[in-house]
Amino acid sequence: MVLMEVSGLPVELWQLILSYLCLPDLGRCSLVCRAWYELVLSLDKTRWRQLCLGCLEHRHPNWPNRPGVEPQSWREAFKQHYLASKTWTKNTQDPESSNCLSLFRRRKGRRRLCIGAGGEFGSLRAALAAASSYDCLVLLPGVHEEQGEVLLKVPVEVVGQGKLGDVALLASIDQHCPTARLCNVVFMPAHFTSVLYKTTSGYVQFDNCNFESGQLQIHAPGACQVKFCTFNQSSIHLRNVALCVLENCEFIGSENASVTVEGCPSSDRNWACKHLAMLAKSCAASMQEPDPAGCPVAKQNSWGESLLGPVGRCEIVVGEERSSFLSAVSAQALLGLAQEDTELGENLWAAKEEEYPALDSNSSDSDLCSDDEEDAQAVYKLPYQAHSLSHTLADVTDRRLQGNRLHALQRDLKLKSLQQELQQDKEAQSLANSLQGCIIRQCLFRDGKGGIFIYSRGQAKLEGSIFRDLTYAVRCIQNSKVIMLRNDIHHCKASGIFLRLSAGGLIADNNIHSNCEAGVDIRKGANPLVLCNKIHSGLRSGIVVVGNGKGIIRSNQIYGNKEAGIYILYNGNPAVSGNHIFQGLAAGVAVNENGRGQITGNIICENQWGGVDIRHGGNPILRNNLIFCGYSDGMVVGERGKGLIEGNAIYGNKGCGVWMMSSSLPHLVNNQISHNSIYGVAVFCHKDDAGNYTPGQGASESFQEETEGASGENNPDSEEEYPAARHPISVALVELNRINHNGAAGLYVKSSEALNIIANVIHANHDGGVAVLQSSQLTHITNNSISCNSRGGVLVEAKCQVELRGNGIYDNSSHGIVSKGEGVIAENDIIGNHRCGIQLLQAADMKVTKNRIQSFRDYGIALFDEAKGLVQENLIFQGRSKKSILRPISNAEDCDIQNNMLLTFKKRFDMECMLINPPARPHIEGGALGSCTVTDGQRVSSITSRVDGGCHNHGSIFCTIL
Repeated sequence: MVLMEVSGLPVELWQLILSYLCLPDLGRCSLVCRAWYELVLSLDKTRWRQLCLGCLEHRHPNWPNRPGVEPQSWREAFKQHYLASKTWTKNTQDPESSNCLSLFRRRKGRRRLCIGAGGEFGSLRAALAAASSYDCLVLLPGVHEEQGEVLLKVPVEVVGQGKLGDVALLASIDQHCPTARLCNVVFMPAHFTSVLYKTTSGYVQFDNCNFESGQLQIHAPGACQVKFCTFNQSSIHLRNVALCVLENCEFIGSENASVTVEGCPSSDRNWACKHLAMLAKSCAASMQEPDPAGCPVAKQNSWGESLLGPVGRCEIVVGEERSSFLSAVSAQALLGLAQEDTELGENLWAAKEEEYPALDSNSSDSDLCSDDEEDAQAVYKLPYQAHSLSHTLADVTDRRLQGNRLHALQRDLKLKSLQQELQQDKEAQSLANSLQGCIIRQCLFRDGKGGIFIYSRGQAKLEGSIFRDLTYAVRCIQNSKVIMLRNDIHHCKASGIFLRLSAGGLIADNNIHSNCEAGVDIRKGANPLVLCNKIHSGLRSGIVVVGNGKGIIRSNQIYGNKEAGIYILYNGNPAVSGNHIFQGLAAGVAVNENGRGQITGNIICENQWGGVDIRHGGNPILRNNLIFCGYSDGMVVGERGKGLIEGNAIYGNKGCGVWMMSSSLPHLVNNQISHNSIYGVAVFCHKDDAGNYTPGQGASESFQEETEGASGENNPDSEEEYPAARHPISVALVELNRINHNGAAGLYVKSSEALNIIANVIHANHDGGVAVLQSSQLTHITNNSISCNSRGGVLVEAKCQVELRGNGIYDNSSHGIVSKGEGVIAENDIIGNHRCGIQLLQAADMKVTKNRIQSFRDYGIALFDEAKGLVQENLIFQGRSKKSILRPISNAEDCDIQNNMLLTFKKRFDMECMLINPPARPHIEGGALGSCTVTDGQRVSSITSRVDGGCHNHGSIFCTIL
């Protein structure tokens, strides 16, 4: 019958009728049948909304952060408000056998006592003297002042009548009962103390209250729940609490920290902790993680894919503005370099398949010959393509392998979501699910000195809160632990989050931006997990790790900061992996003042200064990063910089690929360095062209407690954590790198110290392969493949000392080797270069021995001016010009030429066999160069001003770090 009645009218009409019912009638209707129950539920945006907003004791469910946003369910919000007046009575300290009797007694005997003008009692003290357990004490509108401390000895509920603000209570209350609730009251301090409320044992619940210029003190085993309250120049001090919950509260204008959490959570739990834990878990379940498909983070997550896919989709969203991830110029450049690499790979593979192979370089490599010379050149060329490094270049540039490599980069460097990180990291998952100490949700902290201060092994969990216009948001010290999830921290006058003195915890999925100092400041042994945050638009650095600070920094987006995205100094030693660090106004990652760290698997791009900058004893491990499209150099290793730089892809930067100072000692190994606008790798003197530095590019840097890092002791476990430190090097090493298609020389040396250049592929650069312009110490150039560069293979200027041994110098557009300096040229293959194989000029003094040399159009070895030395035991093959050694050779009397073999070819078979025993150089132990794949790994008082080089021909542009 009822179902027929329900179906007899349109649903809209039933909803209109039911919207006039009061709360008890709605409850009765919902019990009639399922159809009526669903009808009552359908009134969520009408009647339930009216009931929720119409209650004077309740604020908007999304106050204070989002009062204009409707909750998911008005009925559920009203239910929570309604149950707030019941939950404080749910448990008692009575024996379990008398639970039913105690509940019955409470309900049967509960009284309502009115206090104030027209009420039964003139003061709160008098009403408490007459109250029984669980009575409701109603404060009538007006100001209620107590002259002495009020003791709360029986569990009661104190409720202000009327709107919030109608009832003001000037008192200091000390709770000595198991439970109490206070609602709709403005608390103001009494004249004799600033303590508004204190409990050392019981549970207290505050709903919809205001606290003015005072303090709440909760000591273990006490506990509290504070909801929809305003703290105006007031604070909460929690000491050793097992569990407290603060929800939907507003903290304004605090003179110190708004919430202070002191001491390890007590094992002596209050009876209400079980209820609070259940409440916290239910709230955590209701806080849904943002949909990746509909938020700016997801669009930024896709930029790794866009980078390696069609450029038309390369865009991210920063804030509310859509900006190109790669500028149009950068995008076109990347497309061009990919096409060049693909064409080069096809040519190399085609050459290998021919019976008499010859390298057919395209226009991006070197214009070796005109069309009418191709046939003649093929006759005289030696087959060197199968030498031990050429195949690695083919691997990099072959069409099929290029696609696989890009897909691997795309897969491995894609930014992970917090859910993915928690699934893989059990420690992070445990921290995210922990419920201890103080839990703060959906609160607003603004316009004060500090937000949360945690010390002496305290613990706090912050979720969905906003911290703005404070001096600092969170300060965690002395072995304390903070868990921060989905908070918004911005416009702090100092750093947003401070961690000191072995503090730890989890900082995940927060939006940290526009702070005057660092977004996150880690020092003095602090070791947090920093995951999946957006850290951007800061006036200084994004993350600073100082003074033996550690931490795991993973899967964050760090962009748009005025100084370094991540700044490591004074023995800071974090693990930085899987982050996207882009569009910074200075360096992407800066390692300075003996900073260390393991920096692996990051995307670092479009930063104004060096993508990575290492100076002043900085000694990181930098492995498998993608460093590209920077507005200056890809990587800068400045004065006294060190570190292992391995397996990185460094390309498309407007400055050099890698810029090094001669006073630095890095180990640069197995990197792909290509398509940079100036040099691939440049090594400069300590004070080269200091006058070219543009004023205003430097800055001054100062930190609070700046001396703490310098005076801190080193970690005794550092030897185990930092294996590179076990193998210090005394000479800078550049080895096993692929340096190709750069805008100037592949490797440019203007150094005052020794340098080892070993087993690199230096190919198709738009100037020479290797240029040594200044080298007062010996430069070793050993076992490199130097080919198809737009000018000569190797240039050695006057007064430079070099040792060229075991190199393959092929198909360069000018001379193979030009030397005006001193040293040794031994056991090299110098084949197919457009001009002379070796040319010695001016006062060159070289020992040229046991080389195999063929020049297609010019002399094998040419000596001019006052060149001297020893030229012996070389094999010089006839080129098309039929020239071998220039005669007269030189004006120098002590130039010794002896025991050289001049060979001509009568058959192609002879030519094919010339570079077989030994095979074409270079010869590398262990075979091949490893492929460059990218996988996941794990306040300085003043800024170094630019003293080293400043322009295309002499040094780096904007290479100074913060």
